Amino acid sequence: MLSLLAHPAAAFAYLAVAFTLVFVWPTLRLKLATGVNAIVLPAGDTADAFVGRWFKATMAGLFLMTGLTAALPDAAPALGAIALPWPEIRLIAGWAVLGAALVLVFVAQVQMGASWRIGIDKRPTELRANGLFARSRNPIFLGMRMMLLGLFLVMPTGWSLTFLMLGEVLMQLQVRFEEAHLARLHGETYRAYVARVPRWI
Repeated sequence: MLSLLAHPAAAFAYLAVAFTLVFVWPTLRLKLATGVNAIVLPAGDTADAFVGRWFKATMAGLFLMTGLTAALPDAAPALGAIALPWPEIRLIAGWAVLGAALVLVFVAQVQMGASWRIGIDKRPTELRANGLFARSRNPIFLGMRMMLLGLFLVMPTGWSLTFLMLGEVLMQLQVRFEEAHLARLHGETYRAYVARVPRWI
């Protein structure tokens, strides 16, 4: 079992499943149910457009990294392998984090319902404050941070560490853009929500 989890193709397969469940499926679900396009990443040279472009580049880089390693296992050293202690424990911990992250993001996506967006939508959306959102203001981004950590533990390389750090910076920025937008949209209701629910956990 551990040999299967350690195989480079396992990380690529996880990314493919995660991308389908947490991006493709909810986007299609919203489009079919309401006619609304959930993808609202802005164009231009604004700060949130810049972050959006780097989000897409990070996602493409993760697929490229795991895909190349799956297709060419001997190329792994070129990614800058990092020797971490306790490889079996690290591998199990990494997959446990990945599994928990996928469940967290999937449940949060379902609970967002028609408010689900990729980017900041100028059209009004309902403030979600129940379910996971009563425990964390950003359970989806929290799960995505966990995914990047889990991928690093499963395949510790210089590239996976770079994506972990880059993703952390991008999500910290995006969360603050979204918080400012929600404060403008929902006013005192959102400020009361911020006062009682932490940003992360």
